[in-house]
Amino acid sequence: MLSFTIQNVLIATNDDYVTVDVQVVDGKIAAIAANLEVIGTAIDGKHKLLLPGFFNAHTHSSEMWQRGIMSVLPLELWLAELYDFAPLDIEQVYLSALGTAVETLLSGGTSVVDHLVLIPGQELETIAIAIRAYKEVGIRAFIAPLIQDQSLTAGIPSGESTQNHEPYFRSTAATLEIIEEAVKKFHRPDEGVSILVAPTGIQLCTDDLFVGCIELSDRYNLCRHSHLLETRAQEKLAQEKYGCTAVEHLQRIGYLSDKTSLAHCVWLNDADIAILSETQSTVVHNPLSNLRLGSGIAPILKYRQAGVNVTFGCDGASSNDSQDLLEAIKIGSILHNVTDLDYQYWITPRKSVEMASLGGAKGLNVADQLGSLTVGKQADFVLYDLTNLSLLPRTDPIGLLVLGRPSNVVNSAWVNGKQIINNGKFTTINVDELRQELFTRSQWETKRKSETVAQIETHYRTVMGL
Repeated sequence: MLSFTIQNVLIATNDDYVTVDVQVVDGKIAAIAANLEVIGTAIDGKHKLLLPGFFNAHTHSSEMWQRGIMSVLPLELWLAELYDFAPLDIEQVYLSALGTAVETLLSGGTSVVDHLVLIPGQELETIAIAIRAYKEVGIRAFIAPLIQDQSLTAGIPSGESTQNHEPYFRSTAATLEIIEEAVKKFHRPDEGVSILVAPTGIQLCTDDLFVGCIELSDRYNLCRHSHLLETRAQEKLAQEKYGCTAVEHLQRIGYLSDKTSLAHCVWLNDADIAILSETQSTVVHNPLSNLRLGSGIAPILKYRQAGVNVTFGCDGASSNDSQDLLEAIKIGSILHNVTDLDYQYWITPRKSVEMASLGGAKGLNVADQLGSLTVGKQADFVLYDLTNLSLLPRTDPIGLLVLGRPSNVVNSAWVNGKQIINNGKFTTINVDELRQELFTRSQWETKRKSETVAQIETHYRTVMGL
């Protein structure tokens, strides 16, 4: 059903709404106007709102297996615990990618950027199985295989002490080979699957790894993705490693560009922000994990005033514990009403929606194809039911969607013109079977102790002045 016509549907104009028909032909938006002739199947859009699909612009799908159980710790210690209990098998990667796709779609997202944790020794299999899951659900997938070439302890500043870190188990060259192989095998943007180069961040990556990723990105025209200055510890570490800020360093080696998206960006100074603006890099705002891990509040209003493109991510489901994109958008918008007294800069619901859709598309270099309801663009969009109890009584539809606590409001969703959700139900996979699998393969647990946290906590507390 790649050709269809949605009739009498509400869409947003610059500052109002209008009721129109939307024609889709061969997976692309062919016309938007009142009283169009019906091409293909007619779909009733009455009392529904049509918006472009949002981007879940930064997550780690396999973290789903640890949601709700992770200790209340800052990132560096939290990661140590995560890795102590994270051994995954291919089947778990598959199921959690399915779950991530389903939850993203049910909260308005039609694209996901998965900073995918790779199983050592099964890296290409990990990527292949995640892609299989995303294709089965039908979401548009940007797979960013998470790579590093330094061991976990290297991510904590040394302070006054001398630290010796275990060498990483795989060489930088071998890691880059795996990514190049993944690009050759799986990078198929026309089929809805893109591979990104994605070093985890300055805290666990050498310059050789970053430079190798820049070369791959240039050779194969790939987008770039990384964590950047999520925590104060990383800000300290950058000074130790480079004698300058992490942003200055990444600019110097050429990593920042209009196809680079950077998750978190909590601890940047004004000069750093100017660099992001100048290089046209994108910031992915992950407000929930930043709060959950005590990382801080990213200066999003400053980014926006400096002309930096900003979009939203859920982050992994064990540092946010959900993949509800509408929740991330709500928190990520209103959080900043406490960081800046001047309400003229606060983020309006309409602006949030634009950041979540077009902002996400810009960060992945696909704004010419996705991110807005524009004739000629791909039909990646979502139909919301405005008669749903959580969107009533009737006021401003986008205000209700962004500022409310909407649940079960997605009536239908399409990716590339293919209907993935119809009347609240998936057309592609059996979600009840997925629920049963996730239930069966897990168990209730409350008590567990991370040995690695116990080993490194004292040093962490010392360098952080606790």
